[in-house]
Amino acid sequence: MKIFLGLAFTIVFSYLLGSVNSAITVCRILKQDDIRKYGSKNAGLTNVLRVYGKGPALATLLFDLAKGVIAVLMCRFVVTNLLNVTLFNNEMFIGYVAGLCVMLGHIFPVFYGFHGGKGVLIAATTLLAIDPLTCVFALSVFIIVVAITKYVSVGSICAGYAYPLFTVITQLLRDINGVWLNTFMALVIGVLITYMHRTNIERLKAGTENKLSLKSK
Repeated sequence: MKIFLGLAFTIVFSYLLGSVNSAITVCRILKQDDIRKYGSKNAGLTNVLRVYGKGPALATLLFDLAKGVIAVLMCRFVVTNLLNVTLFNNEMFIGYVAGLCVMLGHIFPVFYGFHGGKGVLIAATTLLAIDPLTCVFALSVFIIVVAITKYVSVGSICAGYAYPLFTVITQLLRDINGVWLNTFMALVIGVLITYMHRTNIERLKAGTENKLSLKSK
């Protein structure tokens, strides 16, 4: 019963928290408009940066940082500490479940007609709370690829596939329980990131994908 309650709380709480879209909320408060009308029409950090500039993008970033971390830490506290449940003898696993669900909420938000962002920032922030070391390596891949190509989409996809790779390497070296289950969860998240960038991939093939610009709006 405790396992069921723990999973149910994690899935519902994380999904609903993820459904509170940071980009939409910030832009409605600061700009009194819907970010989904402009640019790539994606309710995510990159589109906010392109359309409204650094201020709203920073607010979106901080909102998403808090959302991903809160989902993982709250579910870990409730399931592991309050309910005293450890799934598959793996203390990290509940964090991956929370991370995947908050990401799904962000991508398919119940509050916004199931049309949200791509979930890259949420994946990064949840990974930061789950496994900071792996997060550093995946983030490094993102930064290096974006610096070279100037394409955020390419950096996101590369980081998404680096995520499970660095998960298995770093966790095996640290002798962490449940490394293969954790790697599977990381792979699911990585594949989901790639799937959400399918239109970007088509634009990259056509040579019409927007490059990152840090010019002030």
